[in-house]
Amino acid sequence: MINFNIAQWRAWAPGLESADAWRTWCLAPVLLPASEASPDVSFLPAMQRRRLSRLARMAFSVGWPLAEGLQDLPLVFISRHGETPRTLDILSDLANDQPLSPTQFSLSVHNAVIGLWSILRNETSEMTALAAAGDGLEHGLLEAAALLDEGAPAVLLVITEEQPPEAYASWIHDVPFPYALGLLLTPGDEWQLELTTGTVQPSTAQPWPHALNLLRTLLNGQDACQHAWKNRVWNWQRKP
Repeated sequence: MINFNIAQWRAWAPGLESADAWRTWCLAPVLLPASEASPDVSFLPAMQRRRLSRLARMAFSVGWPLAEGLQDLPLVFISRHGETPRTLDILSDLANDQPLSPTQFSLSVHNAVIGLWSILRNETSEMTALAAAGDGLEHGLLEAAALLDEGAPAVLLVITEEQPPEAYASWIHDVPFPYALGLLLTPGDEWQLELTTGTVQPSTAQPWPHALNLLRTLLNGQDACQHAWKNRVWNWQRKP
């Protein structure tokens, strides 16, 4: 069991950019229509913005405000699928015997976002990029908890997923729409996370990605939520 506080949060999805919009969605969640919209990252210089994919823009849009005024802030970045549009473009070029773009490749790797974050914020603290199948959020939280236990006053956790291209539709079923969630974690005992083994009954399974179910728990004033992946059951509990 690990203990922590969620000091602040930020989230983004197409059409859901304010805290009030997210509170409304969390009360009655619906599938969002397909959209090419990207979050506002006008706090970055234009030349640097042009390099960012929507996945990176989502990560920056939720993470940057949470990091405001904080120095030496460790970052844990989580994405199960990563830069699927970029990787598909690279694979398409390979299939068509086209030369590969070094820039496209360098920005497609899984730790590209934390590399860009380090450069643009001049941040040299510990940073980790994780891809951990269906319970990446929890594995990211374990990493963040270890950093807090080592003395970090706060850790920024960002989880984001891009809408996969149509070519991946048969294999990727857990991204109903693009989304990003940022959590500023601090030491404390407001929240507990406990791992048990077993399965969750189908009647209690949630239709939304777990990061969004956790946000619903936060905003709807609930005290607990549960997430199962394979034989791992993660129990989130907020102390009264």
